[in-house]
This record gives sequence, C-alpha cells and structure tokens, in this order.
Amino acid sequence: MSNKTSYHFVIVEDDHVMAGLLAKLLGNAGHTSEHIVSASEAIQRIPELQPDCVLLDLMMPEIDGFTVLHELKKEVKLKNTSLIVVSAKAYDFDRKQALRTGADGFLTKPINPETFVERLERILGDYMSVGFWGCRGTLPVPGEQSLKYGGNTSCISIEFPNDQLFIFDAGTGIKRLSDYLLTQKRKKIEGKIFISHPHWDHINALPFFAPLYMQGNEFEVLGARHGELTMREIVSAQMDGVYFPITLNEFAARLYFHDLSEEELQVGNIQINTMLLSHPGVCLGYRVNYKGRSFCYITDNELYFEDNIHFNERYEQRLADFIRGCDALVIDTSYTDEEYQAKVGWGHSCVSRVTDIAHKGEVKNLYLFHHEPNQSDSDIDRKLVMAQDFLSDLNSETICHCPKEGDKLIV
Repeated sequence: MSNKTSYHFVIVEDDHVMAGLLAKLLGNAGHTSEHIVSASEAIQRIPELQPDCVLLDLMMPEIDGFTVLHELKKEVKLKNTSLIVVSAKAYDFDRKQALRTGADGFLTKPINPETFVERLERILGDYMSVGFWGCRGTLPVPGEQSLKYGGNTSCISIEFPNDQLFIFDAGTGIKRLSDYLLTQKRKKIEGKIFISHPHWDHINALPFFAPLYMQGNEFEVLGARHGELTMREIVSAQMDGVYFPITLNEFAARLYFHDLSEEELQVGNIQINTMLLSHPGVCLGYRVNYKGRSFCYITDNELYFEDNIHFNERYEQRLADFIRGCDALVIDTSYTDEEYQAKVGWGHSCVSRVTDIAHKGEVKNLYLFHHEPNQSDSDIDRKLVMAQDFLSDLNSETICHCPKEGDKLIV
C-alpha cells in the first residue's frame, strides 16, 4: 500500500466543465493536477510528466480512450503510474475491456463528489477498506447506553480497489450499510454476502438491504448448509410469508447462493479461507488474503478455559494457525471473564481467552466484537482496558482496539 498522502494527477478530458470539477475535488483533498484536452497530446506528454495517476475519458475525439490506454500502458516510464478510466460509458463490456487493457480502475459518470476522491485513493493505495456497521451480538440495543459503540448487530463490509464488495453477516447493521451505499449512488453493485451462521442476529436484516431491490445489481450469498437445508432454503425460510411479508421473489437484483464448508475460494486476486468454529450449529470463520495483507472474521466462537472438560487444544491450535499473522482480527468477545462463568456453553468467548488466542496467532491488530446486549458503552470501555492489560501481561505485540459502529479501517 502506498504511503503517499498527496498525488499528482493528469486529467485527460475534452469536457472543460468536467475537468474543472475533477481538478477542484482533487485540490480540495490536497492533491495536484493538470489538464490535457487532446488524446494525441496525452500520448505524447504523459510519459514525460510521469504523474502518479492518469484520469482518462473514453469518449475522446480523434483517438478513443481505449487506444490511449493501450499506448500509455506500453510506456516503460509509466510503470509506476496508475491509469484510471472515468467515463459515462457504464456498459459492463467497456468496464471489463478497460480492465483487460490495463486500467487500474473504472469509475462512471456522473461522479458523486462526496465519494469520488475516496474511491480514487482506495485504488491508488490498493488497500482493503473495512467498515463496521453493527458490532453487537444477540439483540440490537437502542438507547443512551449504546451511543458510543452503536446498538446494531453484526455486519462488516470490505471494499476493494475495483469496487468489489464483501459483506460479512446481515444483522441489523446491514441497514446502515445499505444507507451508506445509497448515498454513494452506486450502480451495478456486485457483492458477496458471507454468512457466519443463520442465527437471527446474523441474517434477520437481509430483507432491509435496499441494493437487493435494485435491478442491475448482483449478489451472491455464501454460507454453510445445515444438514439438508441449503443456504438458499435458510434465507428463504426466514422470509416466508408467515414471518415476513416479502419473499426472495421480490428482489430485483440477480441473486445467487453458494453452500460452503471448510475450503478455499478465489475471487480474482482475493483469496478466502473458511474454518468451522466452536458454536452451536454450523458456524464459519473467514480469512481474506489480498496482496500480502489479511483480515479475519471470527464470530460466533467459544474458547473454553483450559480447566474445562470441553477445552480442545487441537482446535485452539488450528484456530491460532488460521489467524496466524493477520493484519486485523475481528473476533467474538462477548463477555468479561467474570460474566463468562455463568455463560459457559453458550457459544461465546471472554476477554482473557480472546487475547490469548490473538497473541498465540501473532495477530497484529485485535478488534473486540459481538458485545453482549446488557453491556453499556462503559462496560465495553472496561472490556477494552482488560484486553489491553492481558496483552501487556503477555508481553504481546498485538494491538487491541474496540471498533465503533460507523468506523472504517484500512488493511
């Protein structure tokens, strides 16, 4: 990932109004830019300018943008320059053709001034952008005692440089993610929704995810089957007319389902590994590897004390290996150690056991997650201090955090 905070852009655009808007947005964000109107001039001048990034329109007079892209991609002097198409051509064919030709990104007009630069910076930084939309477990918790960390149940997203979208669980937090995507005015969203397990606090807000009702979007729901019940049947059953007035047939987006077990998936240059977790029913943990960086999502999961008859040393070693060296571990930390004494066998973990597994797995950053509904913001503050103290006692290099609803993390 680039450590630069300021980039120099060349805008290749024959529309002076659009070029002016792009230059203003870039300038407001601390970047510099210059404007080239002619495609032929762009081919001649850009190799000598060697900018950090070229923003290229496709509908150029004289020479089309695909030809410009092809010519610039051949230039050895531009090996460190990113080439991003910004075009009104929203056809999927053109997007795929631009990426095959060597574009590092494809953004469509009309642009959203509020999110345009953020999307550019994500492409240039080549990182995963993790969003926390719901951090609670079991039940949503409204009210003044949950204003700091939020009251929604489990939902986390990852946005990748080329707008691939991964969503982990569909608790009530997915409604907040839905609102965020709508404000971005994103079209033709292609996403994957990974379900850890079908307990209600992880799936019950899926029908409130507005992009599923928008034609042109495409989503795949992935998770473990339960006996004879497939993931499609599990999701469909909770939307049966007896329980909910909208069925899967009401979704306008293309929707697919994929049953998972312990396995490895490849989505382009993104690798996803799964692992069965210690929780009632079939529950999966996920590890995402992208260009040397990694993110792990482990909820719900019970780590027993070593003196418990159900403690499984082999399982803990497998889990430590699964999360080994990851940049960010989001993990079920429902209880304090004292609270856990009365909740053994409920399928959730306490602070000392979570910090211990993170230390054993040499995790770089630990994120406490899936908080018990009776815990106030102050209680969660105390859990964070406890976790940091446990890690200090272990002389661990793991850094502990407690994300708030709405937080974003760069991995």
